[in-house]
Amino acid sequence: MLKMIDDLVWGLPLIVLILAVGVFLTIRLRGIQISKLPLAIKHIIANEKDGQDGEVSSFGALCMALSATIGTGNIVGVATALVAGGPGALFWMWVAAFFGTATKYAECLLAIKYRTVAADGHIVGGPFYYIEKGMGKNWRWLGKLFAFFGVSAGLLGIGTFTQINGITSAVNNFFDPDNLNTITLFGTEYSWSVVISGLILTACAALVIIGGVKRISSVAQVIVPFMALLYIVTVLGILFTHLSEIPAAFVMIVESAFGLRAAAGGALGAVMVAMQKGIARGIFSNEAGLGSAPIAAASVKTNEPVAQGLVSMTGTIIDTLIICTLTGLSIVITDTWNIGLEGVAVTTKAFQLGLPFPAEVSSFILMICLIFFAFTTILGWDYYSEKCMEYLVGDKPQTLKSFRWLYILAIFIGPYMTVSAVWTIADIFNGLMAFPNLIALAALSGVVVSETKKYFKKL
Repeated sequence: MLKMIDDLVWGLPLIVLILAVGVFLTIRLRGIQISKLPLAIKHIIANEKDGQDGEVSSFGALCMALSATIGTGNIVGVATALVAGGPGALFWMWVAAFFGTATKYAECLLAIKYRTVAADGHIVGGPFYYIEKGMGKNWRWLGKLFAFFGVSAGLLGIGTFTQINGITSAVNNFFDPDNLNTITLFGTEYSWSVVISGLILTACAALVIIGGVKRISSVAQVIVPFMALLYIVTVLGILFTHLSEIPAAFVMIVESAFGLRAAAGGALGAVMVAMQKGIARGIFSNEAGLGSAPIAAASVKTNEPVAQGLVSMTGTIIDTLIICTLTGLSIVITDTWNIGLEGVAVTTKAFQLGLPFPAEVSSFILMICLIFFAFTTILGWDYYSEKCMEYLVGDKPQTLKSFRWLYILAIFIGPYMTVSAVWTIADIFNGLMAFPNLIALAALSGVVVSETKKYFKKL
């Protein structure tokens, strides 16, 4: 039943809706993701001026958003899309990312414009506030609905159970794959590698989460660039040792995207599968349109909504057009997408075949990347779900502190859970977040265009 609901939520209507909003905004904003990209990069490296509202820097907010979006999906999700839809799925991921960049710009611009200051002086904002303040109080129920879905997605799986379980499984597969060193807990045997890594990661997460938004931001600013750079350099190692094969890989990706290399079900069937898997995975990876990134963007020290929109839109470029592309190319070049493997095993095999190192070293590098990717996702989704909870219950410090401890408890028990059903539930709530957000983006697109014109006229 859960799988049926999940397939319905992440089916054709949501994919078409997200893509349609992205195309609509791209047209109305006259291709802002291309024309203003140099300015966006300039804003990332510029220091915020004193006296501006907000709690973190633009770079800090971008890293905080990337901490949640760059995750196991960039390693495992890309592999899953290519196995199911062929190399052409990567092309459709690019399409989703291109139009998603305009969506990300719009939602993060609105987050700054309609954010508010809480009683104690901290900044709060996100889709729930631009729904309530932009569309009017009669739509507050839609904001509440988004917040409920956000809390559920963070606490019930995508931020906790699945991430910590993924980390401890990766550690276990590397250090004790045969489970030779075990302990019995809750009536079940677990490897010591699972128990020890679970405890260490729970403690590390707790130290960051209890510190609140500024600590999450400061940790993200260190870990996110490091983990992204480590992964990019590693995959570039594969590409540089297979330079002559890259042009053929691009040809295969494009031909497969348009059914010129149809494997099964004819050309049209192959195109539809590649399109569905690629667009769905691209959307899920960069979260453009889901409404999560605006929650981080709202805390930025800036009085210019357009400037932050430009900075935030680069997150989609980094996540999908760079990191997912590198993963996809390594899989296509090493031809591991069609040898009967699934999930992380596909990317692991690509690393083992592509890197000029022993297989154990390649596996270790990928394990380290997975650990960092999943750990930062835990931190990012704690912030998202906590802000959603704050909108639901109001500014109640004790309730929010209790929520943080509940989140940490979920991380603690994650390694010992069977996560298939939990992951599906989290998947459903994550998809459901998009519907209220997309309605608001369509309704407030005129505000986005107006703000953009005013800003560039002023410049």
